[in-house]
Amino acid sequence: MPHADLHPFELHHPVFADCLSDHVRTLLEFVALRYAKHEQRELIDWINTERILLDGVPARPEQCLMAGQIVSVIMPDHWEDAVDTQWHKVWENSEILAVYKPALLPVSRTTRNLYNTLIQLVRRQTPFYDAHLLHRLDTETDGLILIAKDKASDRKWKKQLDQLIERKLYHAVVSGHPEWLTNEVECELSERVDSEIRSQVYVAGDQPTTLHKKLRWSKTAFRVLSREGNTSLIECELFTGRKHQIRAHLKSLGHPIIGDKIYAHEGYFYLKRLDTTLSERDYEVLQSTHHRLTAVELVIRPDPDSPSIRLRLNPI
Repeated sequence: MPHADLHPFELHHPVFADCLSDHVRTLLEFVALRYAKHEQRELIDWINTERILLDGVPARPEQCLMAGQIVSVIMPDHWEDAVDTQWHKVWENSEILAVYKPALLPVSRTTRNLYNTLIQLVRRQTPFYDAHLLHRLDTETDGLILIAKDKASDRKWKKQLDQLIERKLYHAVVSGHPEWLTNEVECELSERVDSEIRSQVYVAGDQPTTLHKKLRWSKTAFRVLSREGNTSLIECELFTGRKHQIRAHLKSLGHPIIGDKIYAHEGYFYLKRLDTTLSERDYEVLQSTHHRLTAVELVIRPDPDSPSIRLRLNPI
């Protein structure tokens, strides 16, 4: 439900020189590319009724744009959850962007957020209005993620993602102190038909039952980096990319990630959140507003004839 006391929801599109061409010069041509699901007559009506502004003032559909201007689209009946939108670029070449995604920012459309997602922010705030995600991170996970700048690059790299990404490292803050310094988990992961949390995955063990579905082999290597208080910082190297893989593996080792609403505290806070908003006391028990998992390093090889490129965030 929209909140009557909030300002109208607005989307802001900087006009980049790279976006202007013989085919895209006018305000109407600019917004038609970015709102292709809307018919042209609807977009003209938006402009004429001042739902689309140029540098904050009314404009005409045929008005020519200049680099540096701002096109604003006002959504008077729209509302979304507030999220951290402070993503930033880490690296790029002619086809790929590597960016940092903040925790709690969804990578793509959710039931609550249509426009304040990582991919929509990149499309609005860069010249790459047709950018596509090459892989994904959970909403609560922060860190490095790769984005194709356009549809052609997306088609090219999606087919060879395993060759592009040579290594993925994460840092996780977990409950307790492992008795080991290094460990490795190799197992089948699966959802269960009897699970109270539909999205949860489980270590199937040596003898999966009929309750398991979509068994998928998985492998993660772990290394303890430090211990502090009642928590430990663990480096996690992914060898496969299954849903919730690190989170499920760490739970199976007895050290769930701090703040994990599904895999810590037996899923109690995930189920509670389905019915009500979590309280300050709930977050004190969880020790975080989000699960403490960060994608800290990617090693990529976009050119098979050149050395690999190491992309690294500062440790958490």
